[in-house]
Amino acid sequence: MKVVKTIAEVRAIVKAWRKEGLTVGLVPTMGYLHEGHQSLIEKSVSQNDKTVVSVFVNPIQFGPNEDLEAYPRDMQRDMAVVEKAGGDIIFNPEPSEMYPQHFTSFIDTTETTELLCGAVRPIHFRGVCTVVGKLFNIVMPDRAYFGQKDAQQLATIRRFVRDLDFDIEIVPCPIIREEDGLAKSSRNTYLSAEERQAALILSKSLAMGKSAIENGERNAQKIIEIIKGNIQTEPLARVDYVEVVDFQNIQRVETIGDETLVAIAVYIGKTRLIDNFIV
Repeated sequence: MKVVKTIAEVRAIVKAWRKEGLTVGLVPTMGYLHEGHQSLIEKSVSQNDKTVVSVFVNPIQFGPNEDLEAYPRDMQRDMAVVEKAGGDIIFNPEPSEMYPQHFTSFIDTTETTELLCGAVRPIHFRGVCTVVGKLFNIVMPDRAYFGQKDAQQLATIRRFVRDLDFDIEIVPCPIIREEDGLAKSSRNTYLSAEERQAALILSKSLAMGKSAIENGERNAQKIIEIIKGNIQTEPLARVDYVEVVDFQNIQRVETIGDETLVAIAVYIGKTRLIDNFIV
């Protein structure tokens, strides 16, 4: 397993693989890798001859008051996770390598980014799509792997890949959870012991909504009320949003159907956590 810092070196390595007829998978990450990331890498390793893992805290997806500097970083930890999962390369560029002076070109999206996280983080998805598009052009993978926990991100990347004719298969991977149900996230490290316990309200509230759907409830507003009502029983929790949307377009629906996304964002103290399930 090798750490590569420049675009030119990644391209040279992938070009050599291509000459051997090898397939290539890409797992884009912002580092501080956990079992959720490991599951993506392992999926790529199982489906491709070679796997590239990018570790890059992308500055252009953070707003002015967000946690860019505080975002956890640990390259030794990341190297250990990638090696354990069987990845071949970590691409770990500096921001100046990805965004040279006078960088002015972006991938912007509409529709899928109007609600959920896009409503309160207006520059976020432009930054995400731009860096992912750059990684696609740098690595030119056969397949790229994204977790369902970031469901709006997954839907948006699928959309721009379709709209802009990227010849890449997007492979969604299920949410990986702690034993007590909390979705794995690098931001979980921000939580105090008390907040960590309070954060269980996310998965518990989603489970109540899911149970109601399984028992025949199809009214989206009633599902929202069930989930939001339970979250509000936790004193440390503050609801950002509870939404029921079509998973393809990320637009609100009135009735639960196939490919319906039930998504939440909740502040536990100062930490914003997201979770979801897909019907």
